[in-house]
Amino acid sequence: MPCHETKSCPRCSAAFECKVGNVTACQCDGITFNDAEKDYIARNYADCLCRKCLLEIRHEIRLKSFNEKVNQILPPLKK
Repeated sequence: MPCHETKSCPRCSAAFECKVGNVTACQCDGITFNDAEKDYIARNYADCLCRKCLLEIRHEIRLKSFNEKVNQILPPLKK
């Protein structure tokens, strides 16, 4: 298996370099995910995503979770 591989992000089609041979130098190194985020990515994507999309997905899932918690505490205001 090559140390570095040019891939196309399945979410946004951006080209990026996957460094499977040196994960600590890969563009995804240092991004942490909780179990819900890992599950979402595993269910929806079969290959690596670019750093931008990984960060966007993490943000979207965390924002959705936050909003759900807020709505449990403060029911939506009805007009």
